[in-house]
Amino acid sequence: MTSSSSCFVVIFMSILLQFLFVSASTKHIDAICQHVTDKEFCVKSLTAYPPAASATDEIKAVKAALDLASSYADKSRKFTVKVANENPNLKKQFMQCADSFQSIIGSLWSATKELKIDPMTANYDVMVCSDETRIVKFSIGKNRDGASKTIMNMTMMMDKLLDIARGATDVL
Repeated sequence: MTSSSSCFVVIFMSILLQFLFVSASTKHIDAICQHVTDKEFCVKSLTAYPPAASATDEIKAVKAALDLASSYADKSRKFTVKVANENPNLKKQFMQCADSFQSIIGSLWSATKELKIDPMTANYDVMVCSDETRIVKFSIGKNRDGASKTIMNMTMMMDKLLDIARGATDVL
């Protein structure tokens, strides 16, 4: 009888702990998303991103939001370099876009390093990333080819992820 009682207690505690961890990470995600324009997109994106969903404190949740944006910037940069090499007529424009995505990666890396030291500087590092997305839009926004349209769509998504990153640094 004692072993079944002990087993029940262990199972109950493990279920309870799972709810507590989910509640803690949801609390951090909700705090970030309160500072974001598209709250629904923010909650869905961060909840689906394991490092954010499993964050046990505010700094880890903020870092996860920055990492999500940085990862997407890197994906966008790699795609842009690929299409630059495939499109000699648009290579200069596409490489300028790739440079902008690289600058975003650098700014987000810098923001991550500043989180504990100087949150205001981290926030500034994220905010200047929007200058780079404007460069991309200006550079290829009027192009009608498929690659440019794809890069523009990626840039629009980048803006949404940067809004989450900015919202995350606002929490600190």
